Amino acid sequence: MKRAAVTGDPVDHSLSPVMHNAAFRELGIDAVYELWPATAAELPDVIQQVRQHDVLGLNVTVPHKPAVFALVDEVRDTARRIGAVNTVIPMNGRLAGDNTDVYGFTRSIEEAADAPRGTGLVLGAGGASAAVLLAMSGMGLDRILLTNRTRSRAENLANSLDIANLHVVDESEIQANLPEVGIVVNATSVGWHDEATPLAADAIASLPVGSIAVDLTYRETTFLRLARERGLHAIDGLGMLIHQGARSFELWTGEKAPVDVMRQAVIAEQRRRAGA
Repeated sequence: MKRAAVTGDPVDHSLSPVMHNAAFRELGIDAVYELWPATAAELPDVIQQVRQHDVLGLNVTVPHKPAVFALVDEVRDTARRIGAVNTVIPMNGRLAGDNTDVYGFTRSIEEAADAPRGTGLVLGAGGASAAVLLAMSGMGLDRILLTNRTRSRAENLANSLDIANLHVVDESEIQANLPEVGIVVNATSVGWHDEATPLAADAIASLPVGSIAVDLTYRETTFLRLARERGLHAIDGLGMLIHQGARSFELWTGEKAPVDVMRQAVIAEQRRRAGA
């Protein structure tokens, strides 16, 4: 039996075994996806395990994504630009580090709404923001705006990505730009565990009807509810999770991922955990 795994914070990827094992079963692949929690000191040993012949590959989550750079044999362009590896692929005795989050975000938008136009707005300059910004750079938007409570952090991120039409703005400048926004993404933790929202109701009301509002969490947030009431396409982060996982699956196995099966497995697990 082959193995695939995720290392880092197991909470961050607790749904990954569910969807990957469902995909293995659907395609008749004799493999199992496991959680391999590891500290920073243990990470080199985990990566060494991936070099064994019975390991299909590894997903990496916080806080280890940047540290993997020094432990693999090559880093692919997307991971290098983002500054984070979330997928390790064994290849003839060598390990490649890649990042499937850009693909995952792009596919989640494509399947839920028409291509956004005008301005893209990203709230927050945390770990997920780089992938979202890089994905937006391929969507044909006129401008991409990035704002963060600490401006210097946003500026550092923007400089590292080198996207021509990406601009850092202060939070005080957001309101004036909202009527032109075709897609807004909450990449902060605001509202993940309570009823707070990264944009006030009156700000959300300034967004064009039919534009896209994304919250990277896996639950219905106040932000998404208000966006839906405004007539926006409200999208949570579940699609991104599924599609980044599907891309990892394909890189490891060479098989087309059964995305619908993976989605159904994740939704069923969410309902089980909620006691439905």
